[in-house]
Amino acid sequence: MKTVIAHRGASGYLPEHTLAAHAMAHAMGADYLEPDLVMTRDGVLIVLHDIDLGATTDVAEHFPDRRDKKGRWCPADFDLAEIRRLQARERLDGRFRRDSRGFQIPTFEELLQLLTELNRLTGRNTGIYPETKHPAFHRERGLAMEEPLLAMLAEYGYVRRSDPVCIQSFDPHNLRHIRENLDSDLTLIQLLSEAPATSRLDEIAGFADGIGPDKRLIEDAQRRPVNNNALVRDAHARGLVVHPYTFRADQLTAGDNCLEDELRRFYLDYGVDGLFCDHPDIASRIAHDPLATRE
Repeated sequence: MKTVIAHRGASGYLPEHTLAAHAMAHAMGADYLEPDLVMTRDGVLIVLHDIDLGATTDVAEHFPDRRDKKGRWCPADFDLAEIRRLQARERLDGRFRRDSRGFQIPTFEELLQLLTELNRLTGRNTGIYPETKHPAFHRERGLAMEEPLLAMLAEYGYVRRSDPVCIQSFDPHNLRHIRENLDSDLTLIQLLSEAPATSRLDEIAGFADGIGPDKRLIEDAQRRPVNNNALVRDAHARGLVVHPYTFRADQLTAGDNCLEDELRRFYLDYGVDGLFCDHPDIASRIAHDPLATRE
């Protein structure tokens, strides 16, 4: 069975990471909802892509003088009450209207509450796939993310390897700390932006359960070899699942005419186990079609 990970919810249709986007992804058949997590000054995990509120909120209108030395409106400099004053908005051009109102930044707990109730009411078992964003930065601020994250997951029943949860990060120290120091048995995914050496895959297999590579590491967007899935084979040989990112109907790989073609190639020809997609309805049609899964 191939896996559909709703990247920031159904972010191809609604502003990313809003509760509306995640609810829509659930209704579209996603296997996992994927929230990025950062922390507020008062230690609350919130669902936001980065450590800058400027790209996806109207923070500049409310707090024009609260930028840090790097020109960012960093969530770690705001408490939750201040975050509540902000409107969430679309990041990418050509999607949901950026001037629309009525969307807010949810807390991680609010998303877990939403997911729990949607699963209860529909009888489904959609999972959660959180990414810790910039954990070292938060740790330096006295806002270590690992223990609050595990505690919140445990509160909502995510404690065993068999539970539908994957924790992902680009920071291997973050994942190692979760596995080795906090003794968590939850599924861990190492995100990759560069091609890993064989020795690196061996290292990852020592603490994680899978990799989340940039899709370009699996397929060269220019040459597009017919079966360039060496990374997938090497990862599978070490018992690692492979979940590449990010697939978007409005940002196709060169040479593709539609998202369906790209998804079928990755699911079928390259043999990935799952993938991150902004359009989970399209990914669900491909991944959950019996013809789209083959041994």
